[in-house]
Amino acid sequence: MACIELQQIAHRYSALPGEASAYAVQPLSQVWQDGGAYALLGPSGCGKTTLLNIISGLLRASAGRVLFDGVDVTGLSTERRNIAQVFQFPVVYDTLSVADNLAFPLRNRGLKIAEIETRVATVLQLLGLEHMARVRARSLNADDKQKISLGRGLVRTDVNAILFDEPLTVIDPHLKWKLRTELKKIHQQFGHTMIYVTHDQTEALTFAERVIVMYEGAVVQIGTPQELFEKPAHTFVGKFIGSPGMNVLPCATDAGNLLLAGKVIGKLPYSASGAGQLELGIRPEYVSLVATAAGNPDSLPAVITAVEDNGKHFVVRASINDMPISAIVREGAAIPESPRIILDPAKINLYRNSHLVTA
Repeated sequence: MACIELQQIAHRYSALPGEASAYAVQPLSQVWQDGGAYALLGPSGCGKTTLLNIISGLLRASAGRVLFDGVDVTGLSTERRNIAQVFQFPVVYDTLSVADNLAFPLRNRGLKIAEIETRVATVLQLLGLEHMARVRARSLNADDKQKISLGRGLVRTDVNAILFDEPLTVIDPHLKWKLRTELKKIHQQFGHTMIYVTHDQTEALTFAERVIVMYEGAVVQIGTPQELFEKPAHTFVGKFIGSPGMNVLPCATDAGNLLLAGKVIGKLPYSASGAGQLELGIRPEYVSLVATAAGNPDSLPAVITAVEDNGKHFVVRASINDMPISAIVREGAAIPESPRIILDPAKINLYRNSHLVTA
């Protein structure tokens, strides 16, 4: 296992100097601790796979250095960095059996036969492939082939890090939860440094201890799942994480008060001075619908535009002065025809120019 340090790493596929939009990964410096479980989360094209390939050595960054445990590995190949990488689509040796596919990297490293057999048997059981141990890989479906790819990354215990590039994309949905759970157990048991690339927030939040959220080539926030949910550092993070994502609404301030749609909805918890667009962010979980709001001067009239039944709760889509807002209503609760909306003041985040305003 290794502590991975990125020093002013940046990468561009274009040769145009000085053009920020040409960067696939904008300049960044980060330290990822030995034995940590991390997820790189973001939409397609945000730079997460590029960053992963820079760490693994499959790609040489345009600028900056990569260090493992303080040693500069920027110019080293993936093999010399001692990295295991699992890709989005299965990479297997079709002519070998499942067991021989798993044993292949161990044999290359000269491990004793008994140790190889023990590790292979462990991984076969972990992935539910014991009954296929002697089956040639060419006869397997995409799900099982990807399990072999996962297994080859997990069978080694000597690696500095294991990198996963959207490894569950081709796996049937009903198997994904099981494999995510097993990966987490493996990390807890062996303490490998693991970095998991995905665009799926559920995968990231259930696997990782810390999540690195990327947007347009930049890291916009690193935090625990709870931090990303409760205090998104950027409006993109708030909207991207959650189902539905965070409501982001233009607002204003006046004499220490917070105004939405021209109406005071509460006191500012801290100063929000400065130039630029001011917005409030609040999760649908903290938006309440009431039929009347007697005694609550901070409520706002709303118009319901749609109601989505998600089984355990309803997602109510509404608008306040033509501004869309979502609320989550628990199953069995009444949904007023002409509601008023109340925002939990303790759960409101303020943003200026899309960035979180802090005290």
